[in-house]
Amino acid sequence: MTVTSSDIGCVYCGRRPVRIAALLELYERNYRLVQQLVPELNLPFDRAVSHSATDLPLHLITLERSRYTATFRLTYEFACDDGMRQEPDIWLRVYRDAHVVEALRCAARPPWLADGEADPQVDTFLTDQWNRNVMLHKWLQYLLHHGHGFGMAARPRALVPV
Repeated sequence: MTVTSSDIGCVYCGRRPVRIAALLELYERNYRLVQQLVPELNLPFDRAVSHSATDLPLHLITLERSRYTATFRLTYEFACDDGMRQEPDIWLRVYRDAHVVEALRCAARPPWLADGEADPQVDTFLTDQWNRNVMLHKWLQYLLHHGHGFGMAARPRALVPV
């Protein structure tokens, strides 16, 4: 079977992939971008803020650490009448051993509907994952372009068991 560009999908045009391999390739690309943004992927801190001269402060909040994975949130914080609003609020899981990053959820995204004649559950999963991770890919590129990074961010250090 020959794999064509239409099977893979396009990160830049947002077209969803037909094959799971394209989604896994996107996870790998996101890992490389996250690694530039957060060089210490074991997350030896609970919270950190990255400041940029051309963008809002970027907040990183550690949710979970384990031997091979770390889960954290990336968000901007906005003051509003009800307190703080976090948008976009993207939850990421880093698989350090596999060198992939998966966007677990993005609170500001609408639910996606299944389309096509394939199994609706599989199609929905692939479409949801593709859309979340394409959004993550583009936002990571934006953040790096604006000089964000947590390598030199002032933050308290926490002892992280390995």
